[in-house]
Amino acid sequence: MNEHLKISDRGLVALMIHEGIVPGPYLDSVGVWTYGVGHTRAAGLPDPKYMPRGMPADMDAELSEVGALFRKDIEKYAADVRKAVKVSLAQHEFDALVSFHYNTGAIARATLVKTLNAGDRAGAGRQFMSWVKPVEITGRRKSEQALFLNGTYPTGNINVWQVNGSGRITWKAARVLTSAQALALVGTASAETAPDTGPIGMGSKGPRVSQLQELLKDLGLYAIRVDGHWGQGTENAVATLRSKATEAEKIINPEAVR
Repeated sequence: MNEHLKISDRGLVALMIHEGIVPGPYLDSVGVWTYGVGHTRAAGLPDPKYMPRGMPADMDAELSEVGALFRKDIEKYAADVRKAVKVSLAQHEFDALVSFHYNTGAIARATLVKTLNAGDRAGAGRQFMSWVKPVEITGRRKSEQALFLNGTYPTGNINVWQVNGSGRITWKAARVLTSAQALALVGTASAETAPDTGPIGMGSKGPRVSQLQELLKDLGLYAIRVDGHWGQGTENAVATLRSKATEAEKIINPEAVR
């Protein structure tokens, strides 16, 4: 049902804004050894506990390693979301759930997913706020909730934080990356970020279809859920829009439309 979905570039940036980048092992707020963009042993090897401590001698090389590992981790967590969710998702909903699962590891057991699978999207959105321990995570959870419910992506730069040899973040930025620079590390700032200017139509999928559906919904022509898939409902709404545009043009300029 959601087989075509993968986390978008905006979803990757949002996740990196939430996590930050730490180019050496550190202890997170609950004492778990972590590295890079929130990588822990739960995601697989390497185990940050046994990685060299402190800041790297070659920052560029280390950030390349961070980006490659983050991309690998994301594929795992995105696959978990696709497996757990049994209803069709819009891109922004999928991105929010991947961020939630990346942080909690709870996509298979969370009540919000059970609520979502039962068809209650609003209820699922509210249940994001059931996951606010430790309290420092509250801001992130509110951001994920806004993304899930409204498609509102966080914006900003991504901090590369300094870390000492004891695994403590000093909260001094070694670098500050733009979204484009961060995506380049992950290896997606090419095909996925290239302008999509070709025509779309019946059977098309993706963010442009979602944008079209949202516009049609605003015009009162589309009552189905925004899902980024051009099916018969979208086709009918576009046909109605074109028909109304022709009728309007006949009124505006009768000579031009015969």
